[in-house]
Amino acid sequence: MSSATTAIRLQQQRVSYTGAVAGLMLRDLRVLRREIGPFIARIVMQPLLFLFVFTFLMPRIGQANDVGGPSFATILLPGLMAVAIMFCGIASVALPLSQEFGITREIDDRVMCPLPVWAVAAEKVGFSALQCILSALLVLPLAIWVPATPVYFQITSWTMFLVTLILSSLVAGALGLAIGANVKPQQIGLVFSIIVVPVTFLGCVYYPWEVLSHLRWLQIAVLVNPIVYMSEGLRAALTPGVPHMPSLVIIIALLISLAILWAIGMRGFRRNVIS
Repeated sequence: MSSATTAIRLQQQRVSYTGAVAGLMLRDLRVLRREIGPFIARIVMQPLLFLFVFTFLMPRIGQANDVGGPSFATILLPGLMAVAIMFCGIASVALPLSQEFGITREIDDRVMCPLPVWAVAAEKVGFSALQCILSALLVLPLAIWVPATPVYFQITSWTMFLVTLILSSLVAGALGLAIGANVKPQQIGLVFSIIVVPVTFLGCVYYPWEVLSHLRWLQIAVLVNPIVYMSEGLRAALTPGVPHMPSLVIIIALLISLAILWAIGMRGFRRNVIS
C-alpha cells in the first residue's frame, strides 16, 4: 500500500513539474513573441553580413577566387550556422540572467515555481536551444540567396544533422548559463571581447579543422573550443565533401562540452539563487 502511495505521489510530482516547466516556457514564448522583430534581426544580421562580404562582395570584386575543390561559401555555411547557434545561446541565456541576478532580483520570481533550482536552469537552457535551432535554420535560406557562387549542401545523414543541431544548441545554452551565472553583469561586454570573439575565429568556422594540420600545436589547442565540434558536425551532415572530423568524435566531444558547461553554469546559478 505504501509503495502504491509513493508511486502516486511521484506521478503527481512529475505532472506538477511538467506543468510548471510548461508555464515557464509559455511565459518565455510570450516575451519572445513581443520581441520577435529584434530577435530575428539579432540572429540574422551577423550571418547575413558574413555571407554578403565573403561570398557575394569579394567574388564580385575579384578578391575571392575558388580554384578547384568546394567553394568558400560551401565551407563557410556550417560554420556560420555554428556561430548563429553560439551567439543565440549566449544572448538568450547570459544576457537575461545578468539582469535577473541584478538589483531587481527577478530570478526570485522564477525560483518560486514548484520546481527544483536545477529545473529552472534547465528550462532556460532548453528554451534557448529552441531559439538556437531556429537561428541555425534561418541561415540556410540566406546561404541560397546571398552568395555570388553556388553553395552546395545536402543533408546526407538526417540523424547526424539532427543530433548535431540539438546537441550544439544545448551546448550553446549551457555556455550562456555558465557565462550568465558566473560573470558579473557589468563584465558581460568584456566577455564578448576576450572570450566570444576569439572562440569564433578559432572555432573552425571559416576553415575545416583538418587544414590546421600545418600548425599542429594550434590544431590540438582548438580542441578545447566547443564551437569547433559544432562547425565540424554540421560540416559532416551538410557538406560531406569538405574534410571534417569523424562523426562519433564530434558527438562525444559535444556531450562532454555539455556536461562541463552545465556543471559550471549550474554551480554559479545555484550560488546566485541561494544568495
